[in-house]
Amino acid sequence: MKGDWVEIVIDAGGTTPRTYEVRATRAGRRVEVATRRGLVEVSEVTRSGSAVRTARFMSSRILALVEHPADGQRKASA
Repeated sequence: MKGDWVEIVIDAGGTTPRTYEVRATRAGRRVEVATRRGLVEVSEVTRSGSAVRTARFMSSRILALVEHPADGQRKASA
């Protein structure tokens, strides 16, 4: 949902850690995180499932990965 975003903090090797953000920029888009063979992929995905943009990070370099859901968009059904 618009407003979803993921924050990734990377060990830059000797310098201060770098922070990256991937956001769902339009209505109907969402952010998905996938872990595959030592890589973490963070993608902004449309309703139909096609990736608009993808960021790839080596899992050994990730210090923190924080998912921020959109406020009030998802409600549990009774």
